[in-house]
Amino acid sequence: MSVFSQGTRSSGLIRLAAAGIALVSLSGFRSFEANFAPDSDLWSRWEAHNPQRVEVVDVSAWNDILAAYVIQDIDGLNRFAYGDVSPANRERLKQFIAEQTALPVSDYSRPAQKAYWINLYNAVTVDVVLDAYPVESIREIDISPGLFADGPWGKELVSVEGEDLTLNDIEHRILRPIWNDARIHYAVNCASVGCPNLQAEAFTADNVERLLETGARSYVNSPRGVSISEGKVTVSSIYDWFFEDFGTSEEDVLAHLLAYADDDLASELRSIGKLDDAAYDWSLNDAR
Repeated sequence: MSVFSQGTRSSGLIRLAAAGIALVSLSGFRSFEANFAPDSDLWSRWEAHNPQRVEVVDVSAWNDILAAYVIQDIDGLNRFAYGDVSPANRERLKQFIAEQTALPVSDYSRPAQKAYWINLYNAVTVDVVLDAYPVESIREIDISPGLFADGPWGKELVSVEGEDLTLNDIEHRILRPIWNDARIHYAVNCASVGCPNLQAEAFTADNVERLLETGARSYVNSPRGVSISEGKVTVSSIYDWFFEDFGTSEEDVLAHLLAYADDDLASELRSIGKLDDAAYDWSLNDAR
């Protein structure tokens, strides 16, 4: 997950509210802050791919780091033990990112590219948090340019094939527009409690579809994705901010949720038949 234009999804809104500008809610669970979410805006330079290439990308270092530091809590949230990362593994993570950004990604197959960009996004996010740690929220890492910019998402952090890239570029100009797959939101991790889980294994061309399905089902059936109290349905703000990725109507969002909801949740959603509110927790997904 990442950010509103030139900043985090909500930092600009906080400043507008502080200035006394009313944030008017839209109908149903939609909110005014959705207007600040970045569009899916294709960077056509990254459309090149080679369906014949079958070379496997080495993600063993990232796999080892995830296996060592991703810890699932009792609520099913995958937390990352930032404070436990050794100096050797800090260097190993930076080396992994350097090796990944040196690859000719445009010459890989579509499944390999999809996995590549997800891994790169997540690895860079963890690296950024580790560089600033300890922090209470990734939004405190205020390195993006722009007046309303909080967080790291708008800063150029890596270079691939001679192009400087931000985390926003990877998510909103490559992953979302090239694949048009709403499950991307269950894969890229913004180091926050409200975010879908950081998977405990690296994405590959062979497992990317499985992990996307796992991430979707896990999130929808967690209170971070969907919660129901006193007959009212609160969903993650992801479904508000990136509404268009899930369809053109509230009914489409409900249909998406029902496709992944377990039987009991699905029954409640069908009975209620509407979404009432959206929420998100920006606290760091720390395993402290």
